[in-house]
Amino acid sequence: MMRQNNAASGGGGQPDESWVDGMIDQLLGARNRKPGTPVEISVQDASTLCNQAREIFLSQPMLLELGAPIKICGDVHGQYTDLLRLFEYGGFPPEANYLFLGDYVDRGKQSLEVVCLLFAYKIKYPENFFLLRGNHECAGINRIYGFYDECRRRFSVKMWKQFCNTFNCLPCCAVIDDKIICMHGGLSPELSQMEQIANIPRPCDVPDTGLLCDILWADPDPSITGWGENDRGVSFTFGGDVVRQFLRRHDLDLVVRAHQVVEDGYEFFAGRELVTVFSAPNYCGEFDNAGAMMTVDDTLMCSFQILKPASAAQQRQYGAGGQGAGGSRPGTPGRQGGR
Repeated sequence: MMRQNNAASGGGGQPDESWVDGMIDQLLGARNRKPGTPVEISVQDASTLCNQAREIFLSQPMLLELGAPIKICGDVHGQYTDLLRLFEYGGFPPEANYLFLGDYVDRGKQSLEVVCLLFAYKIKYPENFFLLRGNHECAGINRIYGFYDECRRRFSVKMWKQFCNTFNCLPCCAVIDDKIICMHGGLSPELSQMEQIANIPRPCDVPDTGLLCDILWADPDPSITGWGENDRGVSFTFGGDVVRQFLRRHDLDLVVRAHQVVEDGYEFFAGRELVTVFSAPNYCGEFDNAGAMMTVDDTLMCSFQILKPASAAQQRQYGAGGQGAGGSRPGTPGRQGGR
């Protein structure tokens, strides 16, 4: 749960509880249907979810201060059936507190269902359910990798812009009990004081360089020391020495991030001082990776629940639409053709 005292009400008064409950029930109804079946969501409901979630995001800090126990999930990428599996394993809110590390949209076929359910839970449980921004929660990226086309097909370009305006208000970082720092991508050579993160203004787009860009795009690299070039063409890579120095300087114990597919759903780095969590099994229908969810208990002990790869029949619902997904870690290629 949040450690701040400021309540996250939606500026214009409390959200309509019965409406939010109805949205959650409607979205969870997919559990009783064939995997991949679209959920009927009206433009009006989607718009209301965006508006109310946006107000809550802006009422809470850019650098969240959270308390354990909490469950942490990595990339979901439009794989709605797998998101529901995560909740079945971990407990549907409010049975557990959740922190998601970004990349809710693109690649998978049901980005709208994913983001609408996550926004609905944020509205319903603003102090117990948290969403960070990933590099795909950015118009310049999700215009290319699937979310724009899904919005245009099911709603309109105007609705896509409204989702992107809400993404521009998401927080980018969370610290759990002053010891575990969480973000989508990684560290930044520009980051010297935590206040720099807290002071990033919102709403904001993701710049091509700088602190916010790095937090959403950077990757660890076990083969280097210091900072290196990133094959994505965006941000940097960083070695284990950078992780150790960062943790010592800020009296932290662990970095938790997502952003890269890993075979077992989670993977440690830098002597277990950084962990990558990836929660989309069978990523894009092209990989045999598991997904994982990390549990931090109230003593800050960390454990992992694994979503095993689905059967071939279940995989087919996603198709093979993962652009740029070659190699062992198929993150998004660099921004194409400028912004």
